Amino acid sequence: MPPSPAPTAPDAHSWTVKVREAGVEALPPEKLLPDGQPTYVASWIYMFGVASIASLIVIIGSGSILALKGPAWWHYTGVGHFFNSIHMWAVELFFFVMVVHLWGKYWMAAWRGGRTRVWITGAIIFLVAVPTALTGYVSQQNFDAQWISTQAKDGLNSVGVGAFFNVTNFGQMYSWHVLLLPMAVVLLVSAHVLLVRTHGVVPPFELEKRPEFAPVAAPAADGAVSAAGQQS
Repeated sequence: MPPSPAPTAPDAHSWTVKVREAGVEALPPEKLLPDGQPTYVASWIYMFGVASIASLIVIIGSGSILALKGPAWWHYTGVGHFFNSIHMWAVELFFFVMVVHLWGKYWMAAWRGGRTRVWITGAIIFLVAVPTALTGYVSQQNFDAQWISTQAKDGLNSVGVGAFFNVTNFGQMYSWHVLLLPMAVVLLVSAHVLLVRTHGVVPPFELEKRPEFAPVAAPAADGAVSAAGQQS
């Protein structure tokens, strides 16, 4: 049996090699999947980012079931109404914890230490999540959806986007809600998490050091001036 050929060295000009090496250099495995975090991450303010991701997972799971069964399924079955309730309350939780996360990182100046892109992607996620929720509300096929769509129509027309974002068009809104906008949110969240892994979690502000005062000497028995410059 002839011996197997020796492995060849990777081609430095191959784009796959360049992408792999750039990815490993920017985000090595120990940073991509760390097994420890600084002690300050145990603070409650750092928990809202994880809660946002957890609620997003529930949203995607319940929304996938609703999309597969059809937009009218939850109107006439108890199981469908159950999954619709899970989806709705997961969205409510998602926006609540995400807003707290954004405000917390704003007051912590989370863009410090070269983390500008981390902050920008987080803010963009919130802006993209708003129309994602709007398209979900107008896709309910009930009186709430009719009211919301007719009230939002004039506002969107006034800013010039009603020509290609028609909230009264159920098919268009359903496509935006179950495919395009959720895909954008997931991609942005993935980029946001990777940037956090690259730059690390923003540390809290350091407390200002208090000035060290000289100890005050005890007053002398004969009325002499003390060490603080005062007469006893």
